[in-house]
Amino acid sequence: MTVVIDDAGSGDLLFGVVVGAFRPETEEFKYKLVDVKFFQPEFFREKKYLQETTRMVSELLAQLRLKPEEEIQMCQGNIFDDAAAELRKVYGEDRIQRIRVVGEPQRFTEIAYLDELRNLGYEPLAEREEKRAKSFFHMMRWLAANPNMLRYAKTGWPRLSRYRLFKAVQADELYNAVCNDCGRECIVPFKPDLKRPIYCKACWTKKKKRQNYSSA
Repeated sequence: MTVVIDDAGSGDLLFGVVVGAFRPETEEFKYKLVDVKFFQPEFFREKKYLQETTRMVSELLAQLRLKPEEEIQMCQGNIFDDAAAELRKVYGEDRIQRIRVVGEPQRFTEIAYLDELRNLGYEPLAEREEKRAKSFFHMMRWLAANPNMLRYAKTGWPRLSRYRLFKAVQADELYNAVCNDCGRECIVPFKPDLKRPIYCKACWTKKKKRQNYSSA
């Protein structure tokens, strides 16, 4: 008997990470979520996602009622490095293997992640796995069009600092607010006060167009 541990979403811009556990012999599958907050600046800098992943793996093995001498195969991704080290202390070196996960364990975990993305209102690209760069920019464009969903982005990645969309997030300078024109919730890169009006992206665009037209 074997339990296979895999992840999905660790290399994607949106949402947290799904950690799945699959027992091939019985096709039992369980999964848990490493919250996106662990991939945002405060926690990401301290790599707390490694501790959280370790906790999730332990809980999944408990849910599957790991059997004596049952082998545990874990994805080679570095998100599992701490978990593998901890499991080796508990179950011994021989029971823990690091492998490249393929087949049903990978498929089930991927489906769980895609379902979570759809729950956000985002529809993933069909060729997401084959075209990672294209998927990244597809997700980024969706966030630009839906700035209130930035709280579901992995903004702790240092490489995001080159994109204007994420600079304020990484500097912890984004604030929730309400648009003065339409009354919708929005996110602004300054602390709201009574001294300046607040506009969501759509209303700000309309305002700029009116100003450009009147000055023409």
